[in-house]
Amino acid sequence: MGGAPDGDDAALLALRTQIDGVDRELLALLNRRAGLALEVGELKKQTGGAVFRPEREAQVIDGLKAANPGPLQSDSVAPIWREIMSACRALERRSRVAFLGPAGTFSEAAALGYFGSSIDRVPCNSIDEVFHGTSSGAADFGVVPVENSTEGVVARSLDLFLHTPLSIIGETSLFVRHNLLRREPTLDGIQAVLAHPQALAQCQGWLSQHLPQVERRPVLSNAEGARLAALDASLAAIASTRAGSEYGLHVVAPAIQDDAHNRTRFAIVAQPGSLPAPKASGHDCTSLIVSVINRPGAVHDLLVPLKTHGVSMTRFESRPARSGQWEYYFYIDLEGHPDQAHVAAALRELRAACAFFKVLGTYPVDVK
Repeated sequence: MGGAPDGDDAALLALRTQIDGVDRELLALLNRRAGLALEVGELKKQTGGAVFRPEREAQVIDGLKAANPGPLQSDSVAPIWREIMSACRALERRSRVAFLGPAGTFSEAAALGYFGSSIDRVPCNSIDEVFHGTSSGAADFGVVPVENSTEGVVARSLDLFLHTPLSIIGETSLFVRHNLLRREPTLDGIQAVLAHPQALAQCQGWLSQHLPQVERRPVLSNAEGARLAALDASLAAIASTRAGSEYGLHVVAPAIQDDAHNRTRFAIVAQPGSLPAPKASGHDCTSLIVSVINRPGAVHDLLVPLKTHGVSMTRFESRPARSGQWEYYFYIDLEGHPDQAHVAAALRELRAACAFFKVLGTYPVDVK
């Protein structure tokens, strides 16, 4: 009854007191960092420099990971410092970031993971709207899905890269955990399952086993499916736990994706020239769209400059040109930066072999 704490309680109290002290030290240091960031912002205003420099932020995080003495895990360094840099950036200007909405989508999670939470979110009804909003200046950046480890490329995103002027300035990937959500806490009475077509495809095995007779209804986004399921007890949605919390739904079945390692890769897009060209970081990707005249050996000739100059190709996708002539555009990701001599030489020879050649962007990629 109100006596002195025992030994264990006293030790715990002492540790908590030390943690409180460290937290205040951290807060003081973060405010000091924010003050320096404001000074940098003033200098940028005089020179017209960009507020957001993704390659600079990647360089900072790489340096911190390399210098990390532990016990903090290096994998924890990046999200912590992205939030710190996001808060400091917002003191200069909050970035407007478009993504496939509504709130609760994996695209929103990817945007927050890349930019941090100190942004103005611009949810869009479709991937087309993300491209249009970013192209028109309604948003500074867009976040679009480009590839899933289970279902492959997101065709609509690839097609829009060809027909809009946007450049890729970065990328991020997200572990995708699909959950069955609904107003009721059981599987009973479900008449339709709503989700984006990619999510329905990624969960088809589970759906066939547990809800074989239930309609699978595609919608524009998983979060939109969750919103609709919140309005109708006969509906269920496939979406994230974040979407479930947003719309007050039960997680009826967790992790129903067929591939336990399911990931989606997102591209970060912006208007050309909105950011200075990034310098080589040592772990860069260069993305291209090319086409060749339809003749024997044409595709082989595309690959020769890469082999000759030792440039690795990490992605090669084709999309029909819709010309009625069985012609294709090829989407290629290369390891490296045009500032590197062997990459520059390969790009020169590749351009000469192409009927159409467009560099979508060069940007640093995460090193896991």
